Amino acid sequence: MRIERRAVAGRPARRTAAGVAVVSAAALALTACSGGTGESAGFADELDPEEEITLSLAWWGDDDRANKYEEAVALFEEQNPNIQVDTNWIAFDDYWPARNTEAASGSLPDVLQMDLSYLRQYGATGQLADLSEAFDTNLDVSGFDEQLLAAGAIDGAQYGIPTSTNTLALFYNADVLDQVGVEPPAEGYTWDDYAAFVEEVHEAGSGEDPAIFGSGDYTTTFWFFCQWLIQQGTEPFTDEGELGFTEEQMAEFLELGADARETGVFFPIEKTKQLEPLGAFTVSEAASEMSWDNFLAGYVAETEQDIRMLPMPSGDNGPQMFWKPSMLLSASANTEHPAAAAALIDFLVNAPEVGTIFGTSKGNPAVAAQRDAMEVEPGSVDEQVVAFEEDVAELVTEPAPIPVEGFGAIEAEYKRLGEELQYGNVTVDEFVTQWFAFAESNVGQS
Repeated sequence: MRIERRAVAGRPARRTAAGVAVVSAAALALTACSGGTGESAGFADELDPEEEITLSLAWWGDDDRANKYEEAVALFEEQNPNIQVDTNWIAFDDYWPARNTEAASGSLPDVLQMDLSYLRQYGATGQLADLSEAFDTNLDVSGFDEQLLAAGAIDGAQYGIPTSTNTLALFYNADVLDQVGVEPPAEGYTWDDYAAFVEEVHEAGSGEDPAIFGSGDYTTTFWFFCQWLIQQGTEPFTDEGELGFTEEQMAEFLELGADARETGVFFPIEKTKQLEPLGAFTVSEAASEMSWDNFLAGYVAETEQDIRMLPMPSGDNGPQMFWKPSMLLSASANTEHPAAAAALIDFLVNAPEVGTIFGTSKGNPAVAAQRDAMEVEPGSVDEQVVAFEEDVAELVTEPAPIPVEGFGAIEAEYKRLGEELQYGNVTVDEFVTQWFAFAESNVGQS
């Protein structure tokens, strides 16, 4: 766990969390009655510049993100001298247990960084405020793409404001492909085309030392399954917060990788586990990997090679990609200063200076004013990410799926069973049966 505290000139050091505890799902669920009401009264109120206000702001991240947030907060405080922002940050894995502890007592931070996977969990239990009342008063959303903004809404309530975007991409290592003499997938390639590409790289790279593979088993990542479902015309999750797909559909997607698993075309799971926390792609032993586009910086840093991006494989109607907020900002339903909380969120998502500070470190900024303010160097990773999202914008035709409550658990179980599938310990049918049994007990559970 990593927590930083920095003092602002003329002010005491901002407070930090005293500790982290874990609470049960039942405790969080109870706060739907005993904690926040979900009402947003006061978010449209005019800010009183004479009122001394203290807000709390929490996020997950590392030292670099903390420094950027502190710089942005200092600018906000400079423009709003009556508002002090106490900041708290922590590693991602520890962040949610800390928030669960606060949620159990109805004491979430005034403003908190939110992940799409947890939005329903906190929004549906009345912990987050509906920020739509602040629209056009203390919170300007006129610069947001409608589909992107909708990703932060559930049943018409705006529980989160996207700070930045990312979308799924196929990354490939151009240097590795040159080494084995294979061309990258062509424009408009399909899932079958990609499978053929992976096999071609495996055959061409088998004589290298170490051997070069086309990819790991991409069918064992839940978000890629979600992307495939959307291409089949199926929403992964319903508006009621339930699963929107069948056992047969999950089996069909997993079968896309059956031949490659059986013939050893995919990068071996045994070596994958040995390499962790690195991966086959980051050690340049796999020529491609699917992931979120803001992973480019990490891939380039790890490989020090020519990493490029393509849209995801196409279904019958094209890639049908979606913008996923790389993160959102939410406000506690129990904040005592709703107008100030909305104003802080507005500043962090709209102020050009904040775009300059963060660049693409949290993803591509959600609004043009921040994207235009970035200091993007020609040929830089930032330029590549921005250019990629501009290039694929016309292919982004679908809204981001809003994960169900318990998403983190079912995603982790999909990954675990995916490893068992690659080891040969379960069949596709056993994978599906076990996963749905697990989901039945966990979907709708916080």
